[in-house]
Amino acid sequence: MGGGVHCFTPFSSSLFLTHKESKQALIATVKFEGTERTNSTHTAHTHICMLSRVAAVKAPRTHNRRRVTGSSGRMREGRESEPRRPNMSRRVFASAVLLLVVMVCCGNGGAAATEDTSSASGFSPDKSFVWRDKNGGETVSSLRVPVLVEMDGDVLAVAEAQLKEGESNFTGIASELLEWTYEESKGELDATKLKTQVLEECPSDKKNCASHSEAQDASQSWTKVRVSRPTTVVKGSDIYMLAGTYSFEVTEGAAGSKAAAAKWELLVAVGNVSNDESSGKKKICWKDTSVIPWTGFETEHESLTGLIGGGGSGIQMEDGTLVFPVEGTKNGKNVSLIYSSATENWKLSKGMSADGCSDPSVVEWKKDKLMMMTACDDGRRRVYESGDKGDSWTEALGTLSRVWGNKKGVRSGFITAKIDNRNVMLVTLPVYAKKEEKESVEKGELHLWLTDNTHIADIGPASVEGDDVAASSLLYKSGKSETNGKEELIALYEKKKGGGDTPSPGMVSVRLTAQLNRVKEVLTTWNEVDKRVSQLCANSLAQKDLLTDTACSADKITAGLVGFLSGNFSDNTWRDEYLGVDATVKNGAAEAILHGGGVKFHGAWAEWPVGKQGQNQLYHFANYNFTLLATVSIDKVPKGDTPIPLMGVKKMNGGKTVLLGLSYNNKEKKWQLQCGGGTKSEGLSSNWEPGKTKRHVVILQRNGNQGTAYVDGQRVGVGASCALGGTESQEISHFYIGGDGENTAGDEDVSVTVTNVLLYNRPLDEAVITALHTESVTIPKLDHAKPEPRGTPSTPAGQQPSELGHLVGSSKVASGGVEGADPQIRGVNATALSSSLVNVSQENNSDAGTMRGSGLLPSLLLLLGLWGLAAQ
Repeated sequence: MGGGVHCFTPFSSSLFLTHKESKQALIATVKFEGTERTNSTHTAHTHICMLSRVAAVKAPRTHNRRRVTGSSGRMREGRESEPRRPNMSRRVFASAVLLLVVMVCCGNGGAAATEDTSSASGFSPDKSFVWRDKNGGETVSSLRVPVLVEMDGDVLAVAEAQLKEGESNFTGIASELLEWTYEESKGELDATKLKTQVLEECPSDKKNCASHSEAQDASQSWTKVRVSRPTTVVKGSDIYMLAGTYSFEVTEGAAGSKAAAAKWELLVAVGNVSNDESSGKKKICWKDTSVIPWTGFETEHESLTGLIGGGGSGIQMEDGTLVFPVEGTKNGKNVSLIYSSATENWKLSKGMSADGCSDPSVVEWKKDKLMMMTACDDGRRRVYESGDKGDSWTEALGTLSRVWGNKKGVRSGFITAKIDNRNVMLVTLPVYAKKEEKESVEKGELHLWLTDNTHIADIGPASVEGDDVAASSLLYKSGKSETNGKEELIALYEKKKGGGDTPSPGMVSVRLTAQLNRVKEVLTTWNEVDKRVSQLCANSLAQKDLLTDTACSADKITAGLVGFLSGNFSDNTWRDEYLGVDATVKNGAAEAILHGGGVKFHGAWAEWPVGKQGQNQLYHFANYNFTLLATVSIDKVPKGDTPIPLMGVKKMNGGKTVLLGLSYNNKEKKWQLQCGGGTKSEGLSSNWEPGKTKRHVVILQRNGNQGTAYVDGQRVGVGASCALGGTESQEISHFYIGGDGENTAGDEDVSVTVTNVLLYNRPLDEAVITALHTESVTIPKLDHAKPEPRGTPSTPAGQQPSELGHLVGSSKVASGGVEGADPQIRGVNATALSSSLVNVSQENNSDAGTMRGSGLLPSLLLLLGLWGLAAQ
């Protein structure tokens, strides 16, 4: 049939109890091996696609469960569990699936007649199922849970479909081959043309299963099975689908008790793509369906009372393991986890997300490393990492976790891809805003995000203008395996009707050609900036015969480097060279000018937002760990003892309280560290002389609840670190640079120049910091510089190629600038520097306060201290 893929809406509220519950995320993985099937036994009608049976499974027992607390979410309750089905070994269950594959067929025919294989297979099936096409009296009323599937270069949409027949509501699985003309880039799926299939349970007379056809009257003995949230994985020519199925037995007075828990079971179906004779288009035909009773999981997770597919796509890992994200119910609350296996056994992960996290999406990032994104009730999206297939999960606080908001919890599109020879992750999520003042409800505009697990860039809108978007799915085709070499990025999303919780009337597919081109432009920029940073460092060190170029290679000097502010400044905006978060200059453009590859502040300052950014906070990691480095020169000091704030961070209390800051006290001639609104009594003496402009390498860093500062390699306030308090209660509003807005605003007696601001998502090694002493660079006073023009937007970084030198210290000097004197470097321990760089890690996801330093600082100090060499 024509049409598109759709998913169904939740069951009618009259069919089950509902209540507010919390959520948690889990994952399940399954590996199918040795599957064989035959299409030689077809009947003449296309109505029936498969015959399947259900078998009880005895899951492996585990005693290593993690405690999860609850938060609100919505799940269904039923009643006390039904009698246990006969158990069988996991190996026998796998064999049963293989037998079912051989017994049933799909294509032009219906279910083939089969003989009873119970005794031979070693299990006693108590249910059989058959998929059929929806009939003429059944209509698709709404669609949910978008899924994209690629098979032999073709892309098919799959979804959960809510169907109606008279007063009866039920669900099915809809699918459609996505086709575009050369000019087309988007299209809404037509519910009337979809290939929609309904799963039915056979009557007790098994012979009728093989002969059931559309012409026959569907009596009460045929029971429609409610399937929910399809989750698919492609392996070879097979499409594996995990979904939820329900049975309810509510007794009077049982509501609210464990006896009222819904009997959730996992349904597993296998489908193949074949040609539809009526339309000539390719279609998915589901078959080989089995239900894994909940009793199989009770010994594995005794506190769980139900499981359902996470929806969307699972993955096939490099080792062949199939991984499905699933959502469970624990103590009446939702949780997220996975279902997995590297053998033919099914395995539910021991570990799971924090309480209150649902709608999981999962990817494999690098070999054997799983990442799971969840929507949590605290308003943020948490991302978890696992290196043991879900036995344990660590929240990725140092990179992606809590970056995106969860204003209206929906499942995200979340995939990995290798684009232009760089491994990246792509995310689609709605951004909520009112397009016009007269609108009473915020609409969700789908945005595409790019990340390499360090940098994050908002690629921009990915939905049709005006659409109110909910859940989404993504698929990337590299084109390398295609005969036409066609590279594509495709999104499928739910289009909501109006506002509120109204079910989606349909789905929209979009071919993201322009967005894919922008992704490549951003990757080009990231690579270019990385190369220039490392190349400058290598060239500078080589000129001084200090170290080899290896110490400044891009994978070391740029490890964890998230943001970079250099010479790209205009219209009050200091633009991040990595195209992430821009800083905004406050107190007027006339008080801040581009100067010598940086910005000269004259009674002004810059704010680099963290929490102040709003619903999506690309620098959320700064609430746990960060290192902020810059080259700073004080050009003019005020009279009296007023301190000169140079850089720091402010709390989320209106941005008035300094959480951690570095300033210069002209009266005492000391650098001082400000902490929690107060100034440390002990500072670092300065040899700066009035009338001279001297560049200083200043460093501010946070390691959990401890803060430290360094000037030219020496620690400010020797002794105990600055205590910052708990991270949850000390959330950061923004970084301030060149002034703090309180002691700086409008004070033209203060003049500070800041160049080459580097922001890392990790603290740097203190032992190496204190071992390294870098002499500052002394330069003559500089006049005000006129801003240099930015490049045209058509260039990847928003700059002309001739201006890219300003990224990391060009040989050009801004208008009005003067070349500086040679930097003086003393006491460099090259051996310690080289060895520290060997152990640089690309990851930073440990809990705050337990981080290991990266050892990058010596190279960074040299890089900043030697910046002037590039002009010689």
